[in-house]
Amino acid sequence: MAEDKAMEAEVPRAGIKSWNTSGLGGMDKEGSSEEPRFQIKKWSAIALWGWDICTDTCAICRNKLYEPSIEAQANPQLADVNGYSIAFGCCGHVFHMDCISRWLKTRSVCPLCNQEWEFAKVEKIAAFNPIS
Repeated sequence: MAEDKAMEAEVPRAGIKSWNTSGLGGMDKEGSSEEPRFQIKKWSAIALWGWDICTDTCAICRNKLYEPSIEAQANPQLADVNGYSIAFGCCGHVFHMDCISRWLKTRSVCPLCNQEWEFAKVEKIAAFNPIS
């Protein structure tokens, strides 16, 4: 085993050219200067984000929380007036604001755990604009 390591250390690296992987040119390991293969002129970063919740689906309408609810899709005029909001309950469950508002007109409990519903917070989300 020790002999294998010693042999590996003695193997010459002749014929293996070092690569300048920075993409910006400059000096490689051998010391010779080379032209850059490409140069970054513009970089547009794209970020992803997530909710601090376990699920990303409204249990009432079964749509994604970051998309409009079924009712908002059917009546876009209402969404323009009210905006898109997500309601967080003290129990930890999350629903579209219009979905839970409709639910609370008939029952005052969480649809999932049957605890008395209390709003922990309400957050506005960006309007959903599908690409036409």
